[in-house]
Amino acid sequence: MLHDLHRVLSTYWQQFLFVLPKLLLALVLLAVAITIANRLSRVLGTRLRSRAHDPLLADFLTGISRWALWLLGLLLAMQVIGLSGVVTGMLSAAGLSAFVVGFAFKDIAENFLAGMILAFNRPFHLNDTVQIRDQTGHVEALNLRTTVIRTFDGKHVFLPNSIVLKEPLINFTRNGDLRQDFLISVNYGPEGTYEQVRDLILTFLNGLPDLHHDSPRAPYLVLEKSTDTTADVRLYFWSSSEEYRRGALETKSEVMQKVKNLLLDKGYAPPTLAQ
Repeated sequence: MLHDLHRVLSTYWQQFLFVLPKLLLALVLLAVAITIANRLSRVLGTRLRSRAHDPLLADFLTGISRWALWLLGLLLAMQVIGLSGVVTGMLSAAGLSAFVVGFAFKDIAENFLAGMILAFNRPFHLNDTVQIRDQTGHVEALNLRTTVIRTFDGKHVFLPNSIVLKEPLINFTRNGDLRQDFLISVNYGPEGTYEQVRDLILTFLNGLPDLHHDSPRAPYLVLEKSTDTTADVRLYFWSSSEEYRRGALETKSEVMQKVKNLLLDKGYAPPTLAQ
């Protein structure tokens, strides 16, 4: 038994020594391929960013090219070792492999394909403010599997690309402008009229520098409910949304407070504000 064990181990050792030069050459080739892939992908990414002016698309294509070059290096290394039959079998059985891999890694494949679609035809750019489901924040990255969003409170949300592609997506900053509104209830008393309140508020809104004043984005009011002495008025106005938090949210807050102070200064009863 010991003799047979020694004979088997000797055979394996001889085979290992025979394969060792090819194995070392394959490892060197794989290392060189990885190095070249990393450098080429960096060069490609730099050129794409300078010409396409789209960092998200450039980063996504750079990641795909890096993975493709790594796979090519792995296949070449397997050829050097003598696993050409395995490589040929892998390529010839691509249909079956695609089915098995696609079934086993359905979510990964789905997110990858969704990422491909989003990279070439997507509804957002880098630093756009978007809302997907109940998540709102700035787009920071588009990876092979996930889209990264940074919320206003500093949290990073990694959303699968398939969800980003399938779910309704609201982009607050794509056009650079955003219309906002709020409701204000005014008690102008028996001596006042709704027309006086309307003209007063419109004149004030048209004097605010942070709002748009040219048609069709000039401020306007809509009377939603009225009595002899009160009026529920909804104010509509356009402002910049390139920086959503500052250009939209804070601007709306400032407009609401200024309109309220205006009515108080003119002697009207304390108005009620609502979204």
